[in-house]
Amino acid sequence: MKLAKKREAVKLRKRGVAMRDIAELLEVSKASVSLWVRDIKLSEKQIQRLQGKPHSKIAIERRRDSRLQNEEIKRSIVRDAARISVTAIPPKNLFYIGLALYWAEGTKTKRGVVEFTNSDPQMIRLMMRFFIDICSIPEEKFRGHVFLHEHLSVKRAEKYWSQISGIPLNQFHKTSIQLNRNRIAKDTLPMGTFAIIICDTVFRLKISGWTEGMCDRLLI
Repeated sequence: MKLAKKREAVKLRKRGVAMRDIAELLEVSKASVSLWVRDIKLSEKQIQRLQGKPHSKIAIERRRDSRLQNEEIKRSIVRDAARISVTAIPPKNLFYIGLALYWAEGTKTKRGVVEFTNSDPQMIRLMMRFFIDICSIPEEKFRGHVFLHEHLSVKRAEKYWSQISGIPLNQFHKTSIQLNRNRIAKDTLPMGTFAIIICDTVFRLKISGWTEGMCDRLLI
Protein backbone atom coordinates (compact mmCIF):
# COMPACT_ATOMS: atom_id res chain seq x y z
CA MET A 1 0.00 0.00 0.00
CA LYS A 2 2.81 2.42 0.93
CA LEU A 3 4.67 1.67 -2.31
CA ALA A 4 1.50 2.30 -4.32
CA LYS A 5 1.04 5.68 -2.61
CA LYS A 6 4.66 6.55 -3.29
CA ARG A 7 4.20 5.82 -6.99
CA GLU A 8 1.02 7.89 -7.07
CA ALA A 9 2.80 10.75 -5.27
CA VAL A 10 5.58 10.73 -7.86
CA LYS A 11 3.04 10.73 -10.68
CA LEU A 12 1.14 13.69 -9.15
CA ARG A 13 4.30 15.68 -8.45
CA LYS A 14 5.43 15.30 -12.05
CA ARG A 15 2.11 16.92 -13.01
CA GLY A 16 3.05 19.89 -10.84
CA VAL A 17 0.69 19.21 -7.92
CA ALA A 18 1.69 20.88 -4.65
CA MET A 19 3.11 18.59 -1.97
CA ARG A 20 0.45 19.59 0.58
CA ASP A 21 -2.26 18.69 -1.94
CA ILE A 22 -0.59 15.34 -2.65
CA ALA A 23 -0.43 14.63 1.09
CA GLU A 24 -4.14 15.44 1.44
CA LEU A 25 -5.16 13.37 -1.59
CA LEU A 26 -3.20 10.29 -0.53
CA GLU A 27 -3.86 10.77 3.20
CA VAL A 28 -0.18 10.71 4.17
CA SER A 29 2.12 13.19 5.88
CA LYS A 30 3.71 16.03 3.96
CA ALA A 31 7.10 14.80 5.22
CA SER A 32 6.56 11.45 3.49
CA VAL A 33 5.59 13.18 0.26
CA SER A 34 8.65 15.44 0.49
CA LEU A 35 10.90 12.39 0.85
CA TRP A 36 9.28 10.51 -2.03
CA VAL A 37 9.41 13.36 -4.55
CA ARG A 38 12.67 15.04 -3.54
CA ASP A 39 14.41 14.06 -6.79
CA ILE A 40 11.68 15.43 -9.07
CA LYS A 41 12.46 18.78 -10.69
CA LEU A 42 9.53 20.97 -11.60
CA SER A 43 9.45 23.04 -14.76
CA GLU A 44 9.59 26.85 -14.58
CA LYS A 45 5.92 26.98 -15.53
CA GLN A 46 4.96 24.57 -12.74
CA ILE A 47 7.02 26.55 -10.19
CA GLN A 48 5.41 29.80 -11.28
CA ARG A 49 1.97 28.29 -10.94
CA LEU A 50 2.71 27.04 -7.42
CA GLN A 51 4.24 30.39 -6.39
CA GLY A 52 1.56 32.60 -7.97
CA LYS A 53 0.47 35.69 -6.02
CA PRO A 54 -2.45 34.69 -3.80
CA HIS A 55 -4.80 37.51 -4.82
CA SER A 56 -4.00 37.98 -8.51
CA LYS A 57 -6.61 37.00 -11.11
CA ILE A 58 -4.11 34.64 -12.72
CA ALA A 59 -3.36 32.98 -9.39
CA ILE A 60 -7.07 32.60 -8.65
CA GLU A 61 -7.64 30.97 -12.03
CA ARG A 62 -4.65 28.72 -11.49
CA ARG A 63 -5.95 27.64 -8.10
CA ARG A 64 -9.34 26.98 -9.63
CA ASP A 65 -7.77 24.85 -12.38
CA SER A 66 -5.68 23.08 -9.76
CA ARG A 67 -8.79 22.29 -7.69
CA LEU A 68 -10.57 20.91 -10.73
CA GLN A 69 -7.53 18.84 -11.61
CA ASN A 70 -7.28 17.54 -8.07
CA GLU A 71 -10.97 16.61 -8.08
CA GLU A 72 -10.43 14.63 -11.27
CA ILE A 73 -7.39 12.96 -9.71
CA LYS A 74 -9.50 11.97 -6.69
CA ARG A 75 -12.13 10.49 -9.01
CA SER A 76 -9.46 8.65 -10.96
CA ILE A 77 -8.04 7.12 -7.78
CA VAL A 78 -11.49 5.81 -6.79
CA ARG A 79 -12.25 4.51 -10.29
CA ASP A 80 -8.85 2.82 -10.67
CA ALA A 81 -9.09 1.15 -7.26
CA ALA A 82 -12.59 -0.14 -8.06
CA ARG A 83 -11.47 -1.38 -11.47
CA ILE A 84 -8.50 -3.28 -10.04
CA SER A 85 -10.74 -4.88 -7.41
CA VAL A 86 -12.71 -6.74 -10.10
CA THR A 87 -11.24 -10.23 -10.42
CA ALA A 88 -11.67 -12.88 -13.14
CA ILE A 89 -15.31 -13.57 -14.05
CA PRO A 90 -16.18 -17.28 -14.56
CA PRO A 91 -18.24 -18.22 -17.67
CA LYS A 92 -21.26 -19.11 -15.51
CA ASN A 93 -21.31 -15.50 -14.29
CA LEU A 94 -21.34 -14.22 -17.88
CA PHE A 95 -24.44 -16.36 -18.41
CA TYR A 96 -26.30 -14.48 -15.68
CA ILE A 97 -24.86 -11.10 -16.69
CA GLY A 98 -26.08 -11.62 -20.24
CA LEU A 99 -29.51 -12.71 -19.05
CA ALA A 100 -29.83 -9.70 -16.76
CA LEU A 101 -28.83 -7.32 -19.55
CA TYR A 102 -31.28 -8.91 -21.97
CA TRP A 103 -34.00 -8.77 -19.32
CA ALA A 104 -33.34 -5.02 -18.98
CA GLU A 105 -32.70 -4.00 -22.60
CA GLY A 106 -33.88 -6.86 -24.83
CA THR A 107 -37.06 -6.97 -26.86
CA LYS A 108 -39.84 -8.96 -25.18
CA THR A 109 -42.74 -8.49 -27.63
CA LYS A 110 -41.45 -10.04 -30.88
CA ARG A 111 -42.29 -13.73 -31.21
CA GLY A 112 -39.42 -15.84 -32.47
CA VAL A 113 -36.95 -12.94 -32.34
CA VAL A 114 -34.22 -12.17 -29.84
CA GLU A 115 -33.22 -8.51 -30.18
CA PHE A 116 -30.87 -6.45 -28.01
CA THR A 117 -30.49 -2.71 -28.69
CA ASN A 118 -27.99 -0.29 -27.18
CA SER A 119 -25.72 2.65 -28.03
CA ASP A 120 -22.82 1.55 -25.80
CA PRO A 121 -20.20 -0.33 -27.87
CA GLN A 122 -18.92 -2.18 -24.78
CA MET A 123 -22.42 -3.42 -24.10
CA ILE A 124 -22.73 -4.69 -27.67
CA ARG A 125 -19.37 -6.48 -27.42
CA LEU A 126 -20.40 -8.12 -24.15
CA MET A 127 -23.74 -9.31 -25.51
CA MET A 128 -22.10 -10.71 -28.65
CA ARG A 129 -19.78 -12.70 -26.40
CA PHE A 130 -22.79 -13.89 -24.40
CA PHE A 131 -24.64 -15.00 -27.52
CA ILE A 132 -21.63 -16.70 -29.16
CA ASP A 133 -19.58 -18.11 -26.26
CA ILE A 134 -22.37 -18.90 -23.79
CA CYS A 135 -25.42 -19.53 -25.97
CA SER A 136 -23.52 -21.04 -28.95
CA ILE A 137 -25.39 -19.01 -31.56
CA PRO A 138 -23.75 -19.54 -35.00
CA GLU A 139 -22.43 -16.40 -36.71
CA GLU A 140 -24.73 -16.76 -39.72
CA LYS A 141 -27.76 -16.36 -37.42
CA PHE A 142 -26.90 -12.77 -36.49
CA ARG A 143 -28.38 -9.69 -38.11
CA GLY A 144 -27.45 -6.06 -37.41
CA HIS A 145 -29.67 -3.00 -37.52
CA VAL A 146 -28.50 0.62 -37.13
CA PHE A 147 -30.78 3.46 -36.02
CA LEU A 148 -29.36 6.85 -37.01
CA HIS A 149 -30.31 10.52 -37.15
CA GLU A 150 -30.75 11.85 -40.66
CA HIS A 151 -27.73 14.21 -40.66
CA LEU A 152 -25.22 11.46 -39.82
CA SER A 153 -23.24 9.17 -42.14
CA VAL A 154 -24.89 5.80 -42.73
CA LYS A 155 -21.78 4.14 -44.19
CA ARG A 156 -19.60 5.32 -41.32
CA ALA A 157 -22.07 4.08 -38.69
CA GLU A 158 -22.60 0.71 -40.37
CA LYS A 159 -18.86 0.12 -40.70
CA TYR A 160 -18.36 1.10 -37.06
CA TRP A 161 -21.02 -1.26 -35.68
CA SER A 162 -19.85 -4.08 -37.93
CA GLN A 163 -16.37 -3.77 -36.41
CA ILE A 164 -17.78 -3.58 -32.88
CA SER A 165 -20.16 -6.53 -33.20
CA GLY A 166 -18.26 -8.70 -35.66
CA ILE A 167 -21.44 -9.05 -37.75
CA PRO A 168 -20.65 -8.74 -41.49
CA LEU A 169 -22.23 -5.81 -43.33
CA ASN A 170 -24.05 -8.18 -45.68
CA GLN A 171 -26.01 -9.39 -42.64
CA PHE A 172 -27.25 -5.87 -41.77
CA HIS A 173 -30.82 -4.72 -42.27
CA LYS A 174 -31.28 -1.38 -44.02
CA THR A 175 -30.40 1.42 -41.59
CA SER A 176 -33.41 3.15 -40.06
CA ILE A 177 -33.20 6.94 -40.39
CA GLN A 178 -34.71 8.98 -37.59
CA LEU A 179 -35.90 12.51 -38.33
CA ASN A 180 -34.47 15.26 -36.14
CA ARG A 181 -37.25 16.96 -34.22
CA ASN A 182 -35.03 19.85 -33.18
CA ARG A 183 -33.76 22.33 -35.76
CA ILE A 184 -30.25 22.01 -34.39
CA ALA A 185 -29.41 18.31 -34.34
CA LYS A 186 -27.35 17.20 -31.37
CA ASP A 187 -24.54 14.73 -32.01
CA THR A 188 -24.88 12.93 -28.70
CA LEU A 189 -24.99 9.62 -30.59
CA PRO A 190 -22.68 10.14 -33.60
CA MET A 191 -22.85 6.42 -34.47
CA GLY A 192 -26.50 6.02 -33.59
CA THR A 193 -27.93 2.97 -31.83
CA PHE A 194 -27.33 -0.66 -32.76
CA ALA A 195 -29.53 -3.75 -32.52
CA ILE A 196 -28.32 -7.35 -32.44
CA ILE A 197 -31.05 -9.51 -33.97
CA ILE A 198 -31.36 -13.31 -33.87
CA CYS A 199 -34.36 -14.90 -35.57
CA ASP A 200 -34.77 -18.21 -33.76
CA THR A 201 -38.00 -19.29 -32.08
CA VAL A 202 -36.40 -21.99 -29.93
CA PHE A 203 -33.70 -19.62 -28.65
CA ARG A 204 -36.36 -16.98 -27.94
CA LEU A 205 -38.23 -19.50 -25.79
CA LYS A 206 -35.00 -20.58 -24.08
CA ILE A 207 -33.94 -17.08 -23.12
CA SER A 208 -37.43 -16.42 -21.74
CA GLY A 209 -37.26 -19.61 -19.67
CA TRP A 210 -33.74 -18.83 -18.42
CA THR A 211 -34.84 -15.35 -17.34
CA GLU A 212 -37.86 -16.74 -15.50
CA GLY A 213 -35.65 -19.35 -13.81
CA MET A 214 -33.17 -16.71 -12.74
CA CYS A 215 -35.98 -14.65 -11.21
CA ASP A 216 -37.37 -17.72 -9.44
CA ARG A 217 -33.98 -18.38 -7.85
CA LEU A 218 -33.28 -14.79 -6.85
CA LEU A 219 -36.75 -13.88 -5.58
CA ILE A 220 -37.40 -16.95 -3.43
